[in-house]
Amino acid sequence: MGKLSTHVLDITQGRPGAGVKVKLFRVDGSTKVLLKTDTTNQDGRCETPLLTGGEVVAGKYELVFAAGDYFAGQGVALPEPRFVDEVVIAFGIADADANYHVPIVVSPWAYSTYRGS
Repeated sequence: MGKLSTHVLDITQGRPGAGVKVKLFRVDGSTKVLLKTDTTNQDGRCETPLLTGGEVVAGKYELVFAAGDYFAGQGVALPEPRFVDEVVIAFGIADADANYHVPIVVSPWAYSTYRGS
C-alpha cells in the first residue's frame, strides 16, 4: 500500500523547517475536505505519514504549509503582507499503491517542490 509524506527545508538557514504547520486537503471539484493537520518535527518531517495504506486514494490533493508563520517565529523581519505566506502545493495521486513524498524548499521569498522518494 502507498503512503504520502512531506519534508520542509529552510533554505535561508540551511536546516530543516521545524515547527511548520501543514494541512492536507482532498480536492473534489470546488470542494476541499481537510484530511489532516500536522506540525513538522526537528527534522522538518511529520512524525507519521500524512496518508498511509487504505487512506491513499487516487485523486487531487493540496498541501498547505504555514511558511510565513514559521519565518515570523524564527524572528525573520517580514513585510506585511508577507510575500510567501501559505505555500499551497496542488498535486495528484494517480497510483494509490505508490509512495508519494512531496517536500518543499522554502525561504521568505521563494519556494520549490518536487516528487521525492
